[in-house]
Amino acid sequence: MLQKNFSGYVFETGTDEAGRGCLAGPVTAAAVILPADFEHSFLNDSKQLSEKIRESLKPIIEENAVCFAVTHLHPDEIDEINILNASMKGMQECILKLKQIPEFIIVDGNRSLNAKLGLKNTFGKQFSATEIDLLKSIPNQSIIKGDSKFLSIAAASVLAKTYRDEFMNEIHKEFPMYNWKKNKGYPTKEHREAIRKYGTTKYHRMSFRLLPEQLELDFFEQ
Repeated sequence: MLQKNFSGYVFETGTDEAGRGCLAGPVTAAAVILPADFEHSFLNDSKQLSEKIRESLKPIIEENAVCFAVTHLHPDEIDEINILNASMKGMQECILKLKQIPEFIIVDGNRSLNAKLGLKNTFGKQFSATEIDLLKSIPNQSIIKGDSKFLSIAAASVLAKTYRDEFMNEIHKEFPMYNWKKNKGYPTKEHREAIRKYGTTKYHRMSFRLLPEQLELDFFEQ
């Protein structure tokens, strides 16, 4: 059974991301504040759940949460600031979107949420000094495998995964030859063979090793 709370604060938010290891598409972050009495026997780390169960949990989380937020960070920003910084920035953006300012934040992983605040980058959201100060003011704790330990992080992992999957299903329609509806942009053999055959798209992360040996790739028109 997952734990309900780490800090003892009422408005504790859990945050997580999905799609960090993909070759294409966004990295998607989510943050969720759950009510103190929330529980669900199926809720767990999204990677441990079937697609059907994740999809069934999504509306339950959204309807019962005190508040939640989801953010996509796209390949141009990932390529500029790197995937680790993009993952953290996505979670930071989610915190700023929440209707209720959290009293405490628990983060899946081993890195403080406040790391690398206010990166100067060309793409995506630029944090104001006020937003940076707000993020710095909220205590947070990183928890290794937190998505399999705490309900709010597990809920965030489910929202991040389902929203990202929806995005990949949509862009699959634009470039069906990569079969993103199935592989969701992960480095499967099928996906890499399609990159080898058709080249790259505006949705591919050019800072990633797209092929085992980096051959010269063709580009689709943006």
